[in-house]
Amino acid sequence: MKPFQFKQFTIHQDRCAMKIGTDGVLLGAWASVKHQPFSILDIGSGTGILALMLAQRSHAELIDALEIDDDAYEQCVENFENSPWNDRLFCYHAALEEFTDEIDDTYDLIVSNPPFYQDAFKSNNKQRDLARFSDALPFKHLLKSVAKLLAENGCFCVVIPYSEEPQFIALAATFQLFPKDILHVKGTPKAPIKRSLITFFTTQNETVVNELIIETSRHNYTEDYINLTQDFYLKM
Repeated sequence: MKPFQFKQFTIHQDRCAMKIGTDGVLLGAWASVKHQPFSILDIGSGTGILALMLAQRSHAELIDALEIDDDAYEQCVENFENSPWNDRLFCYHAALEEFTDEIDDTYDLIVSNPPFYQDAFKSNNKQRDLARFSDALPFKHLLKSVAKLLAENGCFCVVIPYSEEPQFIALAATFQLFPKDILHVKGTPKAPIKRSLITFFTTQNETVVNELIIETSRHNYTEDYINLTQDFYLKM
């Protein structure tokens, strides 16, 4: 499998179950760095794409990633080492709960593109299933860890299926995490909303909801989508 070439870095993904997809790129481009985070954590990093995009977009001095799968972890480390920001990027090979229990630090920005396919779609590929299924990283475990690892004025940015949004927000509130910005993503103007990108803070704010349409017709990308991703995709 050929590496995926972005404008400022390259991703090798032949050993990762979850390949580069729109969800990850959107989250990496959209996650807020306005508060100038010093430290960033990417939970379930896979290829390392979110951490790499945030290294390109921010001046954060500490960018940690967390990956449980052996092959994905090794590939993430390789992608980090081959990037222009290898002195700022570090990948831990650990489960989230174990990591959360052992670490005392907090992070100014936490991002995650968590697995979220339910049991009905299981395949015979265990590695891919681990990357894709919510039972590998249940939302409750994710939110509980985020609540402990997030700095007081930090934010948590996540991408989930639109259908899961109400439950996810309700569950987050039980951990004192509250939505501030929500982006609803549609493939085309007439398509249903497919994904929700959400930014959570530890304080309650008025929630601002926006919509992003990816393309008007096949490969005719909207101005909003181009503006969001043009610093990364070669052909934008």
